[in-house]
Amino acid sequence: MSAWEVAEERARAVIGRPEHRDLGVVRAEDAAEFARAAGETSPRLIDPDHPGFTVHPLYVVSLLRGAGGADQGEFRPDGMYRDEVPGTDGLDVRLMAGGQEVRFTGEVRAGDRIGVRRVLADVARKGSGAPFLLLTVEKTYTAERSTLARVRERFIVR
Repeated sequence: MSAWEVAEERARAVIGRPEHRDLGVVRAEDAAEFARAAGETSPRLIDPDHPGFTVHPLYVVSLLRGAGGADQGEFRPDGMYRDEVPGTDGLDVRLMAGGQEVRFTGEVRAGDRIGVRRVLADVARKGSGAPFLLLTVEKTYTAERSTLARVRERFIVR
């Protein structure tokens, strides 16, 4: 059985099984640094001391780990987190992003504690000559007061 076939078997076994992760508290300084790195120049996005400071909407969906980050053992040789693409941990497969849809449903604020719920929604085998998997992952980002964003990501596994 090929590595991507093992990945398919593993992924199919976890379809619909939710995972929850606490991503920690949004710090204004971190959100401002993200906005600067994204090329923003508006003081309300890059200056935490600005009276109208607001967190860049894409900041929350860029969070993959909590404030503590990750240790070296959590990374694949290609630099991705080992558990980011369901079914692929420890396998010698090629991974590519296959698209992302983001729907914002609330405003992220400095001081919000962010949680994410992730579910593998679909596993599809594609192609005939050089088959690959298309995995669809759905994420819901929340703060205590509301849902902030819903994300649908696709990953290609070959």
